[in-house]
Amino acid sequence: MSTLTADPPTTSHAATPPAAAQVQPTFAGVVRGEWIKLLSLRSTWWALASTAAVITLAALAAAASLNAMADDPALVPGIEQMHGAEVISSGFPFGMLTIAVLGALLITGEYATGLIRSTFAAVPTRIPVLAAKALTLVVLTAVVTLVSVTLSYVVTMPQLSQYDLVPALDDPGPWRVFGGALYSLIAAALFSLGIGTLLRSTAASVTAALTVLLLLPGVLSFIRLDWVETIVGYLPLPASSALLSTGAAETQGAYLSTQASLIVIAAYAVVPIAAAAVTLHRRDA
Repeated sequence: MSTLTADPPTTSHAATPPAAAQVQPTFAGVVRGEWIKLLSLRSTWWALASTAAVITLAALAAAASLNAMADDPALVPGIEQMHGAEVISSGFPFGMLTIAVLGALLITGEYATGLIRSTFAAVPTRIPVLAAKALTLVVLTAVVTLVSVTLSYVVTMPQLSQYDLVPALDDPGPWRVFGGALYSLIAAALFSLGIGTLLRSTAASVTAALTVLLLLPGVLSFIRLDWVETIVGYLPLPASSALLSTGAAETQGAYLSTQASLIVIAAYAVVPIAAAAVTLHRRDA
């Protein structure tokens, strides 16, 4: 009488890859997830709508002020030196405020709710998360800037036409101004995203970002010291004036060359993002 014994079941480790390898998302998947999270937040839509509204309304107010300037003979030469593109983009500093808030909320909101832990659990390397947030923020900023400039152009055209200030679209001057506004707003958004990643607090991040972007230039401009005035010229808002001017009139910070302005503004975006990437890699969520 023989006894039949079954062979013990064998397992193939090669057929079953590690769980982490199975769920490791691609960068396209990370970007898609960030789009879903970003566009599902009401704060995103409020920030975008506020940006378009304040830029458009500020441009409209600047165009309306031309009537008051024309009534004062002492201010008439100022109108003659103005360029229509500068009037259209005059709401750019106000747009910088709302874009900076959006950039900070993009990361601090997840820290406030604890969602960041789930995000980093899904993407353990973390750096793709920051890159995806930066990419989506750049795209949104570009879209809202395009919409804002278009609306500003339309609403100011009746007023600008009275003073022969409607910018010709075949003239490179307006495109330089509009491109400078886009470039500066993207840098402000990335600056706030980097600061938000470093500080993790919405209140602290928004305060720090708005202080550097908007508050410091105004406060330091009252100090009449050569070295302070030099520092002011390298702050984001004054430095961007070289890109937002056609050169017809002298503006604060315009003594920087175009190349210097591009480098200075880019540094405000790159340095905080690079520091944020290093921090994300080393610090717990």
